[in-house]
Amino acid sequence: MAAALARRVSGLLRPLSVSLCAKTPQLCQLSSLTQRPPLYSSAAAAVNAPLWAAAGLTPRYNILQRVSSYIPNLTQQPSRSLTYYSVKKGKRKSVKSVTERFMRLHCGLWIRRKAGYKKKLWKKKPARRKRLREHVFCNKSQSKLLDKMTTSFWRRRNWYLDDPYMKYHNRVNLKV
Repeated sequence: MAAALARRVSGLLRPLSVSLCAKTPQLCQLSSLTQRPPLYSSAAAAVNAPLWAAAGLTPRYNILQRVSSYIPNLTQQPSRSLTYYSVKKGKRKSVKSVTERFMRLHCGLWIRRKAGYKKKLWKKKPARRKRLREHVFCNKSQSKLLDKMTTSFWRRRNWYLDDPYMKYHNRVNLKV
């Protein structure tokens, strides 16, 4: 059982060029040109050799570089890309994180909460907690970007009973 586990782990940690060598002969020829010949002729001599000499022969790959080809999600950045054509109806789709985090006012401005308004409140002073509860306006470029990331459903005017944002919907003397 332990030998099988060791074989699986060594297969994961093996450099990428060695695993590709078995699949395509062109890469195998290319990698054989770049590899150095071994310094020790027998296995006993290689075991008795100093560790730094043996480490000089092996290609130095980071553990993340070795495993990332097998697990592609480790190196990918998160993205909230816009869907131009949906699979079912072929329509443009809104980015869900925009509709959850931001609110569009009737005048075209977008508002949001301050970052960290619900994180580690126990260590923040009351004045800072009050500041974090406030809403912030997005600037012109952010508002344009958020308009592009949502459909017309989210950009239309809505009327709510006792709307707390009623005095902010119409802008006066404010350029976007």
